[in-house]
Amino acid sequence: MALQPIAIEDLLNRRQVQLDRAAMADLIAGKRVMVTGAGGSIGSELCRQLAMFTPAEILLLDSSEFALWQIDLEIRELAPALPRRAVVADVRDAPHMRAIADEFLPDLVFHAAALKHVPIVEANRLEGLRTNALGTQVVADAVAAAGASLMVLISTDKAVNPSSVMGASKRLAEMYAQALDVQARRSQQGLRCVTVRFGNVLGSTGSVVPLFRRQLAQGGPLTVTDPGMQRYFMTVREAVGLVLQASAVGSGAEAIPDGGIFVLDMGEPVKIVDLARQMIRLAGLKPDEDIQIKFTGLRPGEKLFEELFHGAEQPVPTEHEGLLMATPRLADLAAVRRAMEALARHAARGDEAQAMALLQQMVPEFFSPAPLAIPHAAE
Repeated sequence: MALQPIAIEDLLNRRQVQLDRAAMADLIAGKRVMVTGAGGSIGSELCRQLAMFTPAEILLLDSSEFALWQIDLEIRELAPALPRRAVVADVRDAPHMRAIADEFLPDLVFHAAALKHVPIVEANRLEGLRTNALGTQVVADAVAAAGASLMVLISTDKAVNPSSVMGASKRLAEMYAQALDVQARRSQQGLRCVTVRFGNVLGSTGSVVPLFRRQLAQGGPLTVTDPGMQRYFMTVREAVGLVLQASAVGSGAEAIPDGGIFVLDMGEPVKIVDLARQMIRLAGLKPDEDIQIKFTGLRPGEKLFEELFHGAEQPVPTEHEGLLMATPRLADLAAVRRAMEALARHAARGDEAQAMALLQQMVPEFFSPAPLAIPHAAE
């Protein structure tokens, strides 16, 4: 039976937010812009939308040669007059990142590089910490030293009351960016940092929608971890548009709390089983008749539901549709730096137990299940 094509937008029943494109243009036009994780779902959409605001030059950075080639080709076709550079690099490599920043001298940096797949990061905990937490510090320090004025950190709802190393490592990254931003605001110099937190992106690499599409094409079943599993969703275009909106707002003179985190208004959470049934129907088939749904159980580090705000972070509305503000929980910059240095030492020794203990200390709301029985070779 031929399947009907499924439009991602049909899976979300809400209207698109109106964006302040003039403010975005003021932020981006004529600037030297660097995007880490440029080949990923969020990073590549950032590159597409940034290219439309005529930056002076754009640097696309990713550790995946193939992903980098894809977005480089796309930007060349989309904006042939835009000067661009495609750089293969690992955000964890401090000397290389410093050399790249010193040579390119970015004005704006969008830091989207991360390890995002919860079960894989649970099985590779030190790698998740190196990339998500230490990699954020490496990028921020490199671009700050090179004179960048603004870094935008792409964060996740999984950083709120995290049950996974992926979420806790992103919370530690948030803490570092917040502390840097407070220092820059109070001294009126240095790198400003805007953190933007949001939930799942429909159709992104490794997400549930491509999985369901593949399972539909194979005749099912569609696999759902738990009947109660629910998530916040946005389209990638919608999420990135709001990231740019938050970047423009957060970098301006408008009063926002020191270290405040922008949280995208993602509407109501969606049950994954309802999403599965909707995709089956949109494909022209009947759930539980033409295509079965199979429940497989929660995977390591997963929660039944995610939260956009910690209990100590009261959501504050902004004057901009689609954007909320999390009242900040601040950490001392020197203390976070000391923790990052210790974390780097533990990771270099392959000492997962000490690294996890330190992560728990820095992110006390992080609840870690028993370590997986997966050997991790020391470096």
